[in-house]
Amino acid sequence: MTQPANCCCPAHDPCPRHIAAHHAVANSDHAQAIDGVDRDALGESLDQRGISRRAMLAAGAGAAMFVPAAASPAFARTAGPALAALPAGRLHELPSTPQTVKVGAMDPATPVVLEIESGDIVHYPNTWVNWANEAKFGMPFAERESIRKRYPAGPYSLIGPIAVKGAEPGDVIECRMIRLKPIDWGWNSTPKGMGALPDAFDQPYLHYLKLDPQRRYADFAKGVRIPLAPIQAVMAVQPAGDKPVSGILSGRYGGNISLRDLTEGTSLFLGVEVPGGRLWTGDSHAAQGDGVVDQTAIETAMEDLRIQYILHKKVAVATPVAETHDAWIVLAYGDTVDQALAGSIRQMIAWLSGATGLTGPDIYALASIAGSFRITQYANQTGSVYTSAPRKAVHGILPKAIFDASRLEQISRSLRPGA
Repeated sequence: MTQPANCCCPAHDPCPRHIAAHHAVANSDHAQAIDGVDRDALGESLDQRGISRRAMLAAGAGAAMFVPAAASPAFARTAGPALAALPAGRLHELPSTPQTVKVGAMDPATPVVLEIESGDIVHYPNTWVNWANEAKFGMPFAERESIRKRYPAGPYSLIGPIAVKGAEPGDVIECRMIRLKPIDWGWNSTPKGMGALPDAFDQPYLHYLKLDPQRRYADFAKGVRIPLAPIQAVMAVQPAGDKPVSGILSGRYGGNISLRDLTEGTSLFLGVEVPGGRLWTGDSHAAQGDGVVDQTAIETAMEDLRIQYILHKKVAVATPVAETHDAWIVLAYGDTVDQALAGSIRQMIAWLSGATGLTGPDIYALASIAGSFRITQYANQTGSVYTSAPRKAVHGILPKAIFDASRLEQISRSLRPGA
């Protein structure tokens, strides 16, 4: 790791400045959200693109150029191409209140709480933990259980819906994760009879964790330290239909996707199903493994959450797609892991063969040679207060490094045709 000048921290325990310097070397595209811009870092990145700071500022006080981030240091892989730079519009603040948060389900009858233009950034300060912010640090399991049973549609404090002007079915909304700073605590829990091993333990489990002040890690136990990589586990457009849909479910609209790769500086593409898109988010995780096998991650909330929403017209996406600085990710769902795996492969073939002109068998071969298919989450709600069990989820990862610049441009343009 490259240590910055005048940094006095030990190399084995780097400070945030040390970590930031390392990632500036690994990837010159460094994201900051409008009112928190590191002007020197932004200026350097703009200069590398041949964009003057004066020209950027001339666009107006309410606009800026969004310069994407490298992936979170906790799960960063080999540095790769950055996401495409796109203009950023106004910054809106959407606090969590009884009027802006619905617990459990995404209800199509809920009035829109905020309407934005494509490219605008939404700042969600101090979001709520599960069960309408009723969960508290150190609360005994029995007390939490009585709260849980009051929310039969699901535990998640979902903020929304947000409408994007001009969004229609057949379009895609790109959700760019700009800032994800969790609160200073979280928990992991497993009610009896749930998770991937519902019969393994005869008692429920609950473990609270404190996060360090810089939100770099959480000490799980003596000698066990978890690096943090915060995500929003629920990211969704409103599903088509006139019935509420539980936030614990997932599908082509997104939902409870629990994709651990969706850290700062990444994008999620969701196909619009109703006018305006009607975006929801919730279920913050400070750290999570693939599979989420005991049913929970480090469950938390966000002290500072910022997401940019960008509308792309007439883009056919049959399943959620994510982009990190070094990979494309295709999510799929099924009643079994086998179904979800096959769905992820099929969606990868359909999308990338159309984007690149390579044949279906070519993409199938690339998926086998260079791809990685992982269980996104494996949940079991048997006997739960939640009546609808989540479907199984698998995500397929294809590294950008196997493609040259022209192929990468083709793939990006398939999702951002007007960018």
